[in-house]
Amino acid sequence: MKIEEPIKTTVEELRRLLDVKNLVGEPLETEDKILIPVMKMGVGFGAGMGEGRSSSSEGGAGSGAGAAAGVEPIAVIVILKDVRGPDGVRVIDLRSAGTGRIIQELGSTVTEVIKELSDNKKSEESSEE
Repeated sequence: MKIEEPIKTTVEELRRLLDVKNLVGEPLETEDKILIPVMKMGVGFGAGMGEGRSSSSEGGAGSGAGAAAGVEPIAVIVILKDVRGPDGVRVIDLRSAGTGRIIQELGSTVTEVIKELSDNKKSEESSEE
């Protein structure tokens, strides 16, 4: 067995995983702002191959490869819709001591999104009847 096949497969999966879409999240939009999550990613990779024979068998061979990844949210980009230019963009670092600000920001945004989804569902249900 050749070691190239498991390595090739693992590298292809890593390439797919390391897409920018996996590091910059989907924007969450409300009436007055857009929130964009930003993550960091760590990746580990390993591969190996071996052959062996024992006195009672003809022998054997094996190979394998594997990878692991971890994702951690590190920041949120806040874009204010009613403020033009650089003054309307803030980056909130989730690793700093000031994460209380992001919780407050997300709290009001999540509330608005849930209300919007609820209103949309109610209007869909009433239009089906």
